Amino acid sequence: MSSMKGIEITGKIRPAYKKILTPEALSFVAKLVRKHSAKREQLLELRKERQARIDSGKLPGFLPETKAIRSGKWKVASIPKDLQDRRVEITGPVDRKMIINALNSGAKCFMADFEDSASPTWDLMVEGHINLRDAVAKKISFKSPEGKEYKLNKEVATLIVRPRGWHLDEKHILIDGKPAPGGIVDFGLYFFHNAKALMENGSGPYFYLPKMQSHLEAKLWNSVFVDAQALLGIPKKTIKVTVLIETLWAAFEMDEILYALKDHIVALNCGRWDYIFSCIKTLNAHGDWMVPDRHTVGMDRHFLDSYSKLLCETCHKRGAMAMGGMAAFIPIKNNEAKNNEVFAKVTADKLREVKNGHDGTWVAHPGLVPVAMAVFNEHMPEPNQLDKQFNYKIKASDLLKRPEGDITEAGLRNNVNVGIGYVESWIKGNGCVPLHNLMEDAATAEISRTQVWQWLKYSATLADGRTLTRELVLQIVDEELAAYKAQLGDEKFYQGRFAEAAGIVARMSTATQCADFLTLASYDYLD
Repeated sequence: MSSMKGIEITGKIRPAYKKILTPEALSFVAKLVRKHSAKREQLLELRKERQARIDSGKLPGFLPETKAIRSGKWKVASIPKDLQDRRVEITGPVDRKMIINALNSGAKCFMADFEDSASPTWDLMVEGHINLRDAVAKKISFKSPEGKEYKLNKEVATLIVRPRGWHLDEKHILIDGKPAPGGIVDFGLYFFHNAKALMENGSGPYFYLPKMQSHLEAKLWNSVFVDAQALLGIPKKTIKVTVLIETLWAAFEMDEILYALKDHIVALNCGRWDYIFSCIKTLNAHGDWMVPDRHTVGMDRHFLDSYSKLLCETCHKRGAMAMGGMAAFIPIKNNEAKNNEVFAKVTADKLREVKNGHDGTWVAHPGLVPVAMAVFNEHMPEPNQLDKQFNYKIKASDLLKRPEGDITEAGLRNNVNVGIGYVESWIKGNGCVPLHNLMEDAATAEISRTQVWQWLKYSATLADGRTLTRELVLQIVDEELAAYKAQLGDEKFYQGRFAEAAGIVARMSTATQCADFLTLASYDYLD
């Protein structure tokens, strides 16, 4: 434990951590926290107020009070050279081996993630900053227990960092007795230690911003950036950000978000999995908005295709790039037939994106970089397609069109199984988990648990005619827990935390209210 001038560190300070958690860096973070925390708290309260209005029957829509922004003729600031070609980006957590492999993957950019694909243990969060500092300095290396060595290639992807969302705290850093906002901690430490070195390397401090629910939250980030640049004597507009449009609220405020961040923003991104989760959660009081089995809800569905097209149209109108969503598939070793099936699905998905107008896309595995790259190289030979303008005429009703389809026992079991497997891994400190040939992160786990909650709340009728009941959900939780035990064997099962994970999934799935975030409910299980 360490403290100074109202700053208290409750996490263990290992020797290597002292180079990240310096008095100067912590003072910098504390200044940002003290100035902006009150506004953050107000905006989190605003989320509750807006949700209450939706729960009472009102549907979200485009804001009448910001119509002038949507109809105005303005553009965002210029895009740096190393962010103008983003045709394929790879994402992953901030562990050392992952950073090296992702930077070497052949992707144009790597999003190093402190959020959905990272379980925010104290050690991973701080070690992540050590790893990123070494990557920026081009001296990162890793040696596996088997003796395999990993080093950076000469040509590497452009580095972008995703801090935690506004709703998440960092419980191990207290500022004036209160946990610091996780997003400001992640942003502040990375920016403080690396901004000048990045600029000297011909790049810059680039960020992905997650989970925003209004343009007012974007405006708050912009204020943080203005202050951070001033505190370090770095020119205005140096910070460049991409905002993930991954909440239903934000889909109706794309223009406003771009405008609030116009000096710093370069792109919006279709955070598709979180977006599906947000649609379910936001419309949880609307029983007529029931979402079918997760695997049947792809980007070809009208509400998702409309969201993709609106993002492309809005971005290009404002001079910003439009990034596509994640391909969560994982190539399967020694199975050519299965891999061909996976590659075909990824190709079709990326073809839809590039034709809608996206300037790039995401993959979760290095093996999918060439697949996605081939599609964009063929259909977008230039670094981007910012010159293309669209007039898709997307209406609120397009974004709110419910996807139709069956709810099945197989879909229910898959959701429960993924929920248990993901939560078990997350509370042990791993936030990026391969399950059933998909890379699951917090967003996909959120879809799984909110779907079960929604189906149970409205007593969904399964495809076989049965009505979903609490007893059936709990029975399937028990059966899927037993399936993990049978699959792993007693020793591995009891070394894990499967019983705790199953308890979390059961409680969240059968609760009276739909919990805001799985990660919030599970945070106290972490060291």
